[in-house]
Amino acid sequence: MIDRLPEGLTGSDLARAALAAAREAAKSRKPARRSTAAVNRGRRRRWSGAGADDRDPQPLGRLVSRMAMDRGWSEQLSGGQVFAKWPQLVGAEVAQHAKPVTLREGELVVQAESTAWATQLRLLQRQLLQQIAKGVGPNVVKRLKVQGPSAPNWRFGPLHAPGRGPRDTYG
Repeated sequence: MIDRLPEGLTGSDLARAALAAAREAAKSRKPARRSTAAVNRGRRRRWSGAGADDRDPQPLGRLVSRMAMDRGWSEQLSGGQVFAKWPQLVGAEVAQHAKPVTLREGELVVQAESTAWATQLRLLQRQLLQQIAKGVGPNVVKRLKVQGPSAPNWRFGPLHAPGRGPRDTYG
């Protein structure tokens, strides 16, 4: 290509002549055959342009939810939503008197602050399950187990004396 350039050209004239020679050489060459991998790919990569594309920057929430779906974390994350959104799911009054403790295999254990509230929650169990399913999705919570308040434990340390403990000294 360089041997075809005219003598005595300098600067921009030399650049134009080199460009013209390169274009002529490109026209005279045979087109290269596409490999089978390129043919099978089918779609040629282009710039994304004005429309949305997978190569464009994505919102972080969308990327995290896609990663959770790919790795099978969706069930654990939706179970965590029960704890995070508890007041919105069951209402402010119920959330004030009861709190979720554990969620395992679709069974949510809820601890009430009194036996009266535990009874009330057992009566409202069907409505609470519907509200939770509406808020976080179906089949996240399948059963609801309501516990009342726990009694104090008087056994401290590895050794203890048999009997009722300090209650038997009250008269």
